[in-house]
Amino acid sequence: MRLRHIELFHAVLTTGSLTGAADLLNISQPAASKALQHAEHQLGFALFSRVRGRLQPTQEALLLRHRVEKIIQDLHGLQRLTANIGRPESYPLRVTCTPTLAQALVPDATTMLRKAFPGTTAELFTQHSAEMCESLMLHEADIGLTLQDAGHQGLRQEPLCHGHVMVIAPPGWWSAAELAQPLPVTALAGQPMIGIAMQDALGRMLQSHLTQVVPAPQTSVWVQTYQLAYALVAQGEGLALVDPFTASRSSGKAVQTRPLKLQLDVVLYAVYRLDSPLNPVQKHFLSLVRQLAQHMLAPA
Repeated sequence: MRLRHIELFHAVLTTGSLTGAADLLNISQPAASKALQHAEHQLGFALFSRVRGRLQPTQEALLLRHRVEKIIQDLHGLQRLTANIGRPESYPLRVTCTPTLAQALVPDATTMLRKAFPGTTAELFTQHSAEMCESLMLHEADIGLTLQDAGHQGLRQEPLCHGHVMVIAPPGWWSAAELAQPLPVTALAGQPMIGIAMQDALGRMLQSHLTQVVPAPQTSVWVQTYQLAYALVAQGEGLALVDPFTASRSSGKAVQTRPLKLQLDVVLYAVYRLDSPLNPVQKHFLSLVRQLAQHMLAPA
């Protein structure tokens, strides 16, 4: 199929009629009809049949639909890219991050960036680290922010900030004197805890240390994100081990926080492709992320 046939096919799928497709593509209805006939002649099968005055896709057309929609999406992306080339301040910022970092760090950094570069558009989404690496390699995102070592040979990872695993508890769980001291991991013995499903390296590391505690913590609820753990702790379900960014959300009213005496390091990494040097906007964004992260984790 030629590109003009693909565009017409997609337009008819979208509007359900040749007249609507012609209007969408800014061509005449006879021209649209002739182009559709030409496309079907080249393909050797019909793409649409008329049902109650509307064009309905044939079975063959339905097989093509997903691939055609992907081509149209890529074409729109190419059009945006060509419009932005030569204007670095207008390059789209495409960032994927873990759910923890989407709570405050990434939104705050994006807002600050757009004040410095008002013409910049941003595409932000959340993924776990394995999915993040795939999105970066497929050029679906340009920067990833994660709390674990990506370990991918096609990606560069840049450490931005260091912190430690924290323990959070419902309000009033610890006294003021206890809050001033790190919590020994042995103090978790027999305590009610929210379990973190072992989907990443940090979760596996936490679980490996908890298995050495005797008697074992009492875990009745398992979650896959630290945000869910935080919410359950705030509801009084028990304690949880979380990353320092999740813990930094607390003002002391929703949950109490203490560092774990074991001092398990947590590193915030920026991840990006080795073959795609960062442009000025992306570099400025990472500088903002670094500053904000260090401020969030600074001792009170």
